Amino acid sequence: MTEDLLALGIEELGLNLSDANIADLELFLQEMGRWNQVHNLTAIENEQDSIRLHLIDSIVVLPILRQFLKTSNPKIADLGSGGGLPAIPIAIVQPEWRLSLIEAIRKKTAFLQHVRGKLKLSNIEVLSERVENVAMQQPGQFDAVISRAFTNLARYLELSLPLLKPDGLVFAMKAKRADEEMADVCKEDWRLLADETLSIPNLSVERRLLVLTPVRKSIPSL
Repeated sequence: MTEDLLALGIEELGLNLSDANIADLELFLQEMGRWNQVHNLTAIENEQDSIRLHLIDSIVVLPILRQFLKTSNPKIADLGSGGGLPAIPIAIVQPEWRLSLIEAIRKKTAFLQHVRGKLKLSNIEVLSERVENVAMQQPGQFDAVISRAFTNLARYLELSLPLLKPDGLVFAMKAKRADEEMADVCKEDWRLLADETLSIPNLSVERRLLVLTPVRKSIPSL
């Protein structure tokens, strides 16, 4: 399968992946394809090319994440992780980052636990919970949150805020409706730090990554 990943342009992303990285990404794809036949983890209809493209779609955000995440081992929450996209590919390529995969559907968290063990990914935890419950259990504990096709942007930001440290970051993976969704975001509460167009080899659809941070509210003096 290595040739397939290379043909899809994984080298063109400039991520300097090791042979071990590529081997683990391939194993993840194989396990996802195998489980999806039985458990319908993602809406990909068992099309291997779609699975591979989802993987490329997930790791193309890494250069921007590296630019904004200043600490060496940031703690990141993947909201509505589903089949592990984008968190599993990110965890494979960035073993020093700590990722919490939040997913309420049990058959999906079973798959995520399986992959965690299969790939020996000690840098991830799988939380079989609703996002709101994790926010109550771990308030203000995360340097960043990320999500891929989880919910609309305004709702995503609402769910993200309780999880974030004061200077935390929200990475929103969006397509062509990004401008429409940004219009519903309260500018008094959120500051847009970046709106990056993602160039995905061999994929002609529009992809964007929005980077936002909460606006610090000053406390009026008495």
